[in-house]
Amino acid sequence: MNYYSHETAVIDAGCQIGDGTKIWHFSHIMSGAVIGKNCVLAQNVYVAPQVVLGNNVKVQNNVSLYTGVTCGDNVFLGPSCVFTNVINPRAAICRKDEFRKTHVGDGASIGANATILCGITIGKYAFVGAGAVVTKNVPDYALVMGNPARQTGWMNEQGYKK
Repeated sequence: MNYYSHETAVIDAGCQIGDGTKIWHFSHIMSGAVIGKNCVLAQNVYVAPQVVLGNNVKVQNNVSLYTGVTCGDNVFLGPSCVFTNVINPRAAICRKDEFRKTHVGDGASIGANATILCGITIGKYAFVGAGAVVTKNVPDYALVMGNPARQTGWMNEQGYKK
């Protein structure tokens, strides 16, 4: 084992975790999840089966990554940001065959408490502001904010507004 996991973390058999990754308190990594090298999963992070995280991904406290979510390298997921995987959930109706894929491109950042609806692509180096509700694809390098999220500018690869 070439990664660190806190004693309270639950790591199911059958997941892949890259070298140098750190998994903190009360996190749960399900079988079938793939986590790259040098990632940090903070407190209370849930990673579902078939989720794929690239290298150097930072996942802050209280983030749940559901089946269908993939992230490229160097992605930042802010505290309590939310991903969905079904467009019209109902408790009494099983819709596991309707999961939609969501992709976060290399170098993108998602702010605290942002909500990302399923089936969305967040472009590389895009920046989603805190509390934004993303209902459509976000172009590479775009800065989006608000509810619903609207593009308000452009970002560079270092995270500064152009």
